[in-house]
Amino acid sequence: MRLLFLVLLSALCANAGFFDTRLGQKIKEALGKIKDALNSTALVAIRQKFNNLKENIKAKLALSPARKAILEELLKHIRKIKKDRVQEEGDSIEEINEKTHVAELLYQGDIVLTRTQAEEIVENIEDDSGRIKRQMFRDYRYPKKAIWENNTIHYYFNWGTTNKVKRVFRKGAGLWQKDTCIDFIEDYDSHDRILVFIGNGCWSYIGRRSGEQGLSLGIGCDTRDWLDQFALQTQYTNENYGLPYDYGNIMHYGANSASWNGQPTMVPNDPKYMETLGSPIISFYELLMINKHYGCDSKNISDVDSLAQAKHLFDTVQRIANRKNLPNPDGCGAVYEATTEYKTFRDVVGNKTAGQRAREDFDFCYNWIKVLDQLIPAKISDTVDEKAFQAPKGSKIEVKIAGLSKGLAVDGCLYWGVEIKTQADQRLTGYRFCAPEDVGVTLKSASNIVPIITYNRFYATMVDIQYRIVPGGNGGKPKRKSRETCADSKKCALLKGTETRDFCNSTVFTDSIKKSLCAKTCGYCD
Repeated sequence: MRLLFLVLLSALCANAGFFDTRLGQKIKEALGKIKDALNSTALVAIRQKFNNLKENIKAKLALSPARKAILEELLKHIRKIKKDRVQEEGDSIEEINEKTHVAELLYQGDIVLTRTQAEEIVENIEDDSGRIKRQMFRDYRYPKKAIWENNTIHYYFNWGTTNKVKRVFRKGAGLWQKDTCIDFIEDYDSHDRILVFIGNGCWSYIGRRSGEQGLSLGIGCDTRDWLDQFALQTQYTNENYGLPYDYGNIMHYGANSASWNGQPTMVPNDPKYMETLGSPIISFYELLMINKHYGCDSKNISDVDSLAQAKHLFDTVQRIANRKNLPNPDGCGAVYEATTEYKTFRDVVGNKTAGQRAREDFDFCYNWIKVLDQLIPAKISDTVDEKAFQAPKGSKIEVKIAGLSKGLAVDGCLYWGVEIKTQADQRLTGYRFCAPEDVGVTLKSASNIVPIITYNRFYATMVDIQYRIVPGGNGGKPKRKSRETCADSKKCALLKGTETRDFCNSTVFTDSIKKSLCAKTCGYCD
C-alpha cells in the first residue's frame, strides 16, 4: 500500500508539472530515497531476522515462578475497565498502524529500523544481554553521529501535506523546543533533514540518519499529542542517565497495546498506574533526559526542585507561594485546604462548543490540595524551600474519586483524564484516571501537598474529588494483622532467598501487594 501510494503521488505530481520546479525535484528525490528505504525486500528481511529469533525472545520473556506469582497477585488488584472506541481510524498509534497494515513491518509498532540498527538489536538478543527498554535506545554512533548537529533538527513538508498536519507538527516541535535546548528549523536545503509527509500509518526513524529521513503522518496521526511522540523519536536514544523510570513516558505503550483478546499485555508493579501507561503528554523526566542527552541539562528544567513538581507546574507553585490568584483557563483550578472532614470539589475541563471531536490542543486545569495550617513562603526563586511546605507533623492527605465522566476510557487516557500526584517524587507522572470504573479509588499522599491536574481535548469532562487530612503514620502501610490471622500465601514460597528479600525491600511494589503475597515474611504481622 505504501509503495502504491508513493507511486501514485509521484505520477500525480509529475502530471501537474510540479517536479519541474527545484523544490519539486528535491521532493521527488527524497520520496525516491524513502521508497528505497521502505521497500518490501528490506523491511521483510529485517522482519525475518526477528522471526528467526522468536524462540530466543520468548525464552527471555518467560516469567520465573517467582515473577509469575507476583504477576498473578498484581492482576488481582487491577480493575476491569470497559474500553471506549472514540475515533474510527484508531485511538492509538498502534491501532492506526494496524488498520493501515504497516504495523507488521515496523519495530515496536511505529519505528522504521535501518539495517545497522536491526543488526545491533539482534546482536543484543543473541548475546543474552537482556531486553531493550522502549524508554531508551542508543546506538553505537552516539554521540557524534547519532544526535543532531548543533542541537538543531531541520525538517520540511512534502508537497500535499495538509495545513493541519503542518500546524500540529509545529506545535509538537514547539513543546520540545520550549523546555529543551533542541531547535526545530524548517529548511529543505539542509543535508540532514526530516521529510514530513502523509503516508500510510504513523511511523518514524529513530535518531539522526545521514541525509534525508522520512516521518509519516497518515490519517489519524495529525493530533499534537502523537506529534510530540514523533518529535521525540527523532532525538531519543537508549540511555536513561540514572533518571527514574516514569510510567507516564509518552514513549510507553498502553497497558492493552497489541492485545488480541482485550487483556493487558503489560502490568506495572504498581497497578494504580495502569491507565497512566500510553500517556499523550510529555513528562518532566523526558525533557530532562533530552537535555542531558544533548549535554545541555543546565537549561531551565534540570534545576527545578522536586517540590516544584514538574516544569509545567512550576508557574502554579509560584502563584501559590506568592499568594497570587491568577486564574486557570475558564476559571478552573484552585487551592483547597484539607481538614479532618471530607470535602468535595468538582473540576470541569474542556470545550463543549467544539463539539464531539478531538481538538488539536489540550486544555489543562491545575488544582492543589494542602493541609490547612500549611505555611506559604513569601518569595521563591528557581527552587522551593522544602521547609516552607511543612504541615503539622505526620499529616497526609487522602484523596478519593467520587465521580467521573463516561465515554472516553481509552489506553493512556488520551482524550481526557485526572492526574493525582500522591507519590513522593512529584516530578514523576502521577496516577491518571479516565474511566467510570475508577469511582471509589482512594489514594493517600506521601507528602502534605497534592497536585491534581485535569486535561481534555474532546468535548468537556468532569471529575468529583473528595479529600481530607489523615494521620501520616508510615506513609500508607497497611495495618498489621494479628499473628493468628497473618500468614504468607502459598505462592510466597516461590520467592526464595534473595528473591524474597528483594521483593519485601522493593520500593516498586506497593505495601498492599507485599502484604497479600508475603505478609509474614515481609513483616506485616504483629
